[in-house]
Amino acid sequence: MSIRPPPKQQDAPAPHNPAWQAQLFSAKAVGRGGIVRRKKRDVHREVGYDALLAEVKSRGFHLIECGNQYVIICNAGQMRVHC
Repeated sequence: MSIRPPPKQQDAPAPHNPAWQAQLFSAKAVGRGGIVRRKKRDVHREVGYDALLAEVKSRGFHLIECGNQYVIICNAGQMRVHC
């Protein structure tokens, strides 16, 4: 199972809101190894998919796309999807 990145808009500048991204990864759930989720629309508007993916990877976390949400599992352990 692979996650396809959203289509890129031609000539659209990459969004950059480090405060929004810092707030996301400073949530208590992140520190406890929990789960955080954000609407895809908000991610694309505030930081962009590529920046989110890079940050998730740098932390060893997992990123799941489900419906209109990105779900970040803040745990570097092996992941298994059961259904």
